Amino acid sequence: MDPKLPRVATQPEGSWDERDDLDRLYRRYAPWLGAMLRRRFGRGIEADADDLVQETYARLAPHDTTRIERPQALLMRVASNLATDLLRRRAVRTRHAQQVQREPDTAQAAASALDILLVKEAILQIPEPYLDVFVLRRFHGLTYEQIATRCGLTVKSVEWRLARAVEHALKAQAGLSGRSDR
Repeated sequence: MDPKLPRVATQPEGSWDERDDLDRLYRRYAPWLGAMLRRRFGRGIEADADDLVQETYARLAPHDTTRIERPQALLMRVASNLATDLLRRRAVRTRHAQQVQREPDTAQAAASALDILLVKEAILQIPEPYLDVFVLRRFHGLTYEQIATRCGLTVKSVEWRLARAVEHALKAQAGLSGRSDR
């Protein structure tokens, strides 16, 4: 015999000749029902077992409880269905929460898209002699020496042109976005 379960849980169901009303039904089977829910569904509903027991009896309240022939079977069926629904709703909420975390906020995505567009426009406004050096450094990852060799410049000229390119891009971006702080 399981020491965690009330004695009622281990006894045969017996007849329902007494025709208890809902209050007696609750007093007689509520501890057993809570223990059976915890046993069947485990940790998934541990904190909600008492609420499920209450909801089970609330579902039976509109019905004539004097006509129930096998109260334990009925109570367990209703409570099991409620527990299954609860676990299913939790799973859906969890999946939804994970999906929301993976998807960026639409306003944030729009702001990011606008920022990207402003950066592209700012880069396109860099004068030609500086643009080549900027693109080779920032997008192709070439070193100053490699850029100097490729463009026929000195390393010092590459550094100077890159500084001018960044300066133009920042001014252009500030002008495009309406900000004067950059």
